Amino acid sequence: MPVAILYREDLREYDFGPGHPFRGDRFEVFPRFLKEKLPEDDNYRMLKAEPVGEDGLLMICRKNYIDFTREFYRAANLGLEYDGGFHRYHSMDNMPMGRPGKLEEAARLIVGQAKMAADLVQSGKFQKAISIGGGLHHAKPNYGEGFCLYNDVAFTATYLLQKYGLERVLILDTDAHAGNGTCEYFYSNPKALFIDLHQDPRTLYPGTGFASETGSGEGKGFTVNVPMPMGAGYDSYQTVFDEIVEPLALEFKPQVIIRNGGSDPHFNDQLTQLGLPVKGFRMIGERVAAMVESSGGRHIDLIASGYNKDVLPYAWMALISGLCGFNVPVEEPIPLKNQKDPAIEATRGVVSQVKGNLKQYWRCFR
Repeated sequence: MPVAILYREDLREYDFGPGHPFRGDRFEVFPRFLKEKLPEDDNYRMLKAEPVGEDGLLMICRKNYIDFTREFYRAANLGLEYDGGFHRYHSMDNMPMGRPGKLEEAARLIVGQAKMAADLVQSGKFQKAISIGGGLHHAKPNYGEGFCLYNDVAFTATYLLQKYGLERVLILDTDAHAGNGTCEYFYSNPKALFIDLHQDPRTLYPGTGFASETGSGEGKGFTVNVPMPMGAGYDSYQTVFDEIVEPLALEFKPQVIIRNGGSDPHFNDQLTQLGLPVKGFRMIGERVAAMVESSGGRHIDLIASGYNKDVLPYAWMALISGLCGFNVPVEEPIPLKNQKDPAIEATRGVVSQVKGNLKQYWRCFR
């Protein structure tokens, strides 16, 4: 069965303007790279979603936040000033520079793609759906930060739980930054198992996602933070999947797996300090695919991040190839000087700490 890849050219409007780390050209570079490497044929179907409406956004956001965000970014795109109290609703990460794109409209499109992806896999039309541009995991119900306006990861899980009545949704966040927004949405919800692999929060924004943060109330034990040491590479990620991610997935038995994250764990990303080579992204894709297969075969993937344009298309392509079983060779665009993983011993220490914090909630860690 081909894979659904949700994309439309309007995504390039998700652009914070000249000089900002998050530009919309990533949504032009990657689709071109994908088509050069692999024809659509029976491999995948490029599908177009519609932006989500107000009712959809209200599932995850407060109305005053939606209203401000819509009017502020509309004015910014037109080169106008909008005095509405930006700092009440957004961090400076989200302040556009120069003339931004139609950010709020593109953000609605990204949530619309999440909705379409959920409907596609639940209807059985596709086993896997990939949203290009998704994974805006820092946004909260009434506050945007980290280049994120509306949290499509939270929307996807909320929509599946509410519309389709699912009982077990696994969210796997492999972005280099902790998914603090997504974490807050589900911190006390035992229906959503949130596993987050990210750079040690003592060394990287947003400064949350410590191993001791494990959920609250009924959701205690259902938030699993794995703070990866700086420089963590292929062996470290392989170890975390072996020791934490796959055992948890096997025990939880998710009805759907939602994964988000792009290329920023790469060793040459401009904003992070992890050590994953391109082949590591294929490995992550393959491991997720195996988990999906063993849990029932439904999977939604959300891909947007990465801050080295020379690396981004290669890492995204390797990731998708692993997820979908595409036999496409993807080379490393930047030579890896050290083949050894310098952080493997520190990673084993993190794994031990995570297991110790969670062993009372999960049999696989006892």
